[in-house]
Amino acid sequence: MIPRHLKFATSILATAAITLGCALAEPYKQGSKVEPFTAKDQHDKAFTLKPAETKFLLVSHDMETGRMANAALTARGKEYLRSRGAVYLANIHGMPGIGRMFAFRKMRKYNHRIILGDDAALIARFPEQKDKVTVLKLGGGSVASVKYWSPGEQNPDDLLK
Repeated sequence: MIPRHLKFATSILATAAITLGCALAEPYKQGSKVEPFTAKDQHDKAFTLKPAETKFLLVSHDMETGRMANAALTARGKEYLRSRGAVYLANIHGMPGIGRMFAFRKMRKYNHRIILGDDAALIARFPEQKDKVTVLKLGGGSVASVKYWSPGEQNPDDLLK
């Protein structure tokens, strides 16, 4: 049997290693190769990002910005993102369990697909500006440009062309 203090120390070291790995991950920038990832959507269906087949990757980093982005995307219809070759990723990492229960219930009502980013290392790869959705334009599996969308103020059509 492993002593309790050894289990605790191992846990602390593992957490530190994960945190350090996240901190060392350089955010995507123009010219960066985008790595494929697998996650689930709001309906608990598996999704795998295929960077070479994706034109745009939208990432919301906080709940309020995500709420505004979801409202804007829903207003444009179920096929809006797909017709533009776009994928929408919502950062849910760090969301408490009780908050998830309510958030997921609401997310299931949106007519567009929301990929759930629940991995700190994955989310750390996306550049961020406060109160904005990160919009990566991809080409050949790499970042062609990085822009930011203010969903309460801008039309997404201007960025997804």
